[in-house]
Amino acid sequence: MRKNRLREYYTASYLMLSPFFVLFAVFGIFPIIFSLFLSLQNWGGMGPVKFVGISNFSFLLFQDTYFWKTIGITFFLLVFGSFTQHFFAIPLAVILNNRLVNGRDAFRTAYFLPYITSSVSIALIFSYVFSTNYGIVNFIIQGLGLNRIAWLENKKLIPISLAIIINWRYIGWNTVIYLAGLQSIPEELYEAADIDGASSFRKHLSITLPLLLPIIFFALTLSIIGGMQLFDEPFVILNGYQGMGGTDNAGFTSAYYIMWLLQRVGKYGKGSAVSWLLFVIVFSMTMLNRKIIERLEGTKK
Repeated sequence: MRKNRLREYYTASYLMLSPFFVLFAVFGIFPIIFSLFLSLQNWGGMGPVKFVGISNFSFLLFQDTYFWKTIGITFFLLVFGSFTQHFFAIPLAVILNNRLVNGRDAFRTAYFLPYITSSVSIALIFSYVFSTNYGIVNFIIQGLGLNRIAWLENKKLIPISLAIIINWRYIGWNTVIYLAGLQSIPEELYEAADIDGASSFRKHLSITLPLLLPIIFFALTLSIIGGMQLFDEPFVILNGYQGMGGTDNAGFTSAYYIMWLLQRVGKYGKGSAVSWLLFVIVFSMTMLNRKIIERLEGTKK
């Protein structure tokens, strides 16, 4: 009798959970497997599929003129657009965590607003901000007696402009993450440090940063994943598929390249192969980040 009730209980539970598993299988697992299948094929989206083995991967790694260039641009934006956010976000979070700061809630909201704003809207606004003829940046520069700068037309300035936009958008997001981490640190540790006569700098160095390491790992991992998938901002600002990243493809990121291969030239096999190579890079960087954090935590202990 009891076994029958347990069986009915588990059956009902699995039935209620089944919509999630069905949707996850259709929209989560199947696209991953199909992408791996396509990476080994030559397919233009219509007609027969031709098996080509690993030739898509070997072509990208050793012959393709765009692949390594897009990887280089993506890494530049990852370092100067994504990683630099954390050098600003941690001190900002420490300041906002101080109870003596007035209007902390207003500052938190203001910093978080760029993150919840549509990336397409942000890209459109900054395309006007950095406009050569009508942009507010050049208006200020001209006011200082200097010549206008072609921010979105110069191949050296395009990645810098994109890095500024990414920093502006995501510093607030990381600040909120670090703020949540700071509020989980027990106040007793700081009180004990006060009794020992530790300075504020010493307390942050010996208490705040070591206890924030798991949060730093989490935030850096999100930055790695987001940075390697950067698409919306360069795509909108640099004239979409037709622009191909602007002058000398200076803003042609890896995700941008994948979408160009899939949507513009219909090379689904190569596009899928780039996706998997990007996955390997992201996975390797995440593992490296984990090793570094574990080493720092070991040093802390």
